[in-house]
Amino acid sequence: MIHTTTITTTKSLSPLTLGKYRIAACPRPLPGGLFAAQVSIASGSGSASTDRVMRFHDEFTTHDAAATYAIAQGIDWVHDAARRSVRPN
Repeated sequence: MIHTTTITTTKSLSPLTLGKYRIAACPRPLPGGLFAAQVSIASGSGSASTDRVMRFHDEFTTHDAAATYAIAQGIDWVHDAARRSVRPN
C-alpha cells in the first residue's frame, strides 16, 4: 500500500518587533471556512508586561489574508501610539 501525504504550505507571518512592541497575528477559524483577524500587541516584561489583543469584524477567505490584515493593523496601532507619545514643546 502506498501512502500519500498532502502538505499545504501557508505563508506564516512571524511576530515582529517595532520599538518596545511585539506584534503577532492570531487568526482564528470561523464556521464555514472563513477566518477572523486578531492581533496581539505586547510590551514590557515580567510583572510590568502588557498585551493588547484586538479582534476585527472583517472575515477573510484565508488564514494568510487574516494574518496579513492583523499585522498591518498592529503596525498602524504602534505608529499611532508613537505619534501620541511625541508631545510638541
